[in-house]
Amino acid sequence: MNAVLLIEDDDRIRLSLAMALEDEGYTAHAVATAEEGLAAQRSRPADTVLIDLMLPGMDGYECIRQLRRTDDVPIVVVSARDDTHDIVAALEAGADDYVVKPVAVKELAARLRALRRRARAAAPPATPATSVLTFGDLEVRPEAGEVRLRGEPVAVTRTEFRLLCELADHPGLVLSRQQLLQRVWGHEFGDERVVDVHVGRLRHKIEAESGNPRHLVTVRGLGYKLQP
Repeated sequence: MNAVLLIEDDDRIRLSLAMALEDEGYTAHAVATAEEGLAAQRSRPADTVLIDLMLPGMDGYECIRQLRRTDDVPIVVVSARDDTHDIVAALEAGADDYVVKPVAVKELAARLRALRRRARAAAPPATPATSVLTFGDLEVRPEAGEVRLRGEPVAVTRTEFRLLCELADHPGLVLSRQQLLQRVWGHEFGDERVVDVHVGRLRHKIEAESGNPRHLVTVRGLGYKLQP
């Protein structure tokens, strides 16, 4: 996972960030617009996409949505916008992580390494696995990379799957947002809103009533847990 696609319209930031990533051992392909980024990802897929939100023409939100229609590539937003609405909207569009400018390249490189570790951990086994974690009508199959609800497959992103597996590995145990950030995203510190948005996305997929969850519940003041 050394190939990075950088979509950034600011010439100075694009050049400096691409050079810094190269110094960290990554191969960076940098473009200035979402349209160029989508074309580049189709013709020469990168292992990770870094994208700004405020782009000329198509904005970053729509670019993320279009990428997500056909590609499970990890997407990290790199934006000067730090308002909760912007962060939530980007994650809802399908981004995996969010970094606020100005960017500390060492921190960004650490997040990319965490994405690499997560991708390796999520790789399917050479032979089919049979382990199933059951929570009522919800089944999580970590080794097979599957989630089923009432016997039917549920489409989840790579990050949603890892979050669900982490909670399923600790049935009935409350995990704090900070613990989930560290275990799922590989961050020692970070914005806990990332966790909340992904939990919300999961609830829409695995709960009969996302506003009144049965399986993925909030323990006020503590965190989240998965229960039958």
